[in-house]
Amino acid sequence: MSLVATFIRRLGKRHPLATFFHLFFRVSAIITYLFCDWFSNSFVACFVTILLLLSFDFWSVKNVTGRLLVGLRWWNQIDEDGKSHWVFEAERVPTIAASTEAEARIFWLGLIICPVIWTVFFFSTLFSLKLKWLALVIAGISLQTANLYGYIHCKLGGRKGASRVTSKVFVTADAAKRKY
Repeated sequence: MSLVATFIRRLGKRHPLATFFHLFFRVSAIITYLFCDWFSNSFVACFVTILLLLSFDFWSVKNVTGRLLVGLRWWNQIDEDGKSHWVFEAERVPTIAASTEAEARIFWLGLIICPVIWTVFFFSTLFSLKLKWLALVIAGISLQTANLYGYIHCKLGGRKGASRVTSKVFVTADAAKRKY
């Protein structure tokens, strides 16, 4: 890990650890999927390991690397009526100031290429009739595509969503203060 972090630091990155983990969990899940049968005969162990790597990737990209590398984040908020609202936010500061252009490229390439790879795995699993792996591949596609979808929405219209959420949060906070 320190060798990769040193390499990334030499490239002039501001967030070498975030850049590393943005790719680490994604690539680890793909490599584990490809070579798991060689190292383990246990389908359950392979399934759980890959699913954990995919989950770690989903969480880290959604909550950490997107914010640090490109200044974007998204989440789901449930209002008082129980309605679900998706919030897509972009920082008002240009993302180049928060990170380098190379980090942004790494972020977007990793975000786009990995769902394509999992889609290829889907068709290869389907055509080779390895149906026990199909649930795992669908989970991979779902998690990777959800992050891609969220960040595309952030990139295209995050400022409008951020201002709506900010005003709602401040109004709710003022109402709560007035009660007490």
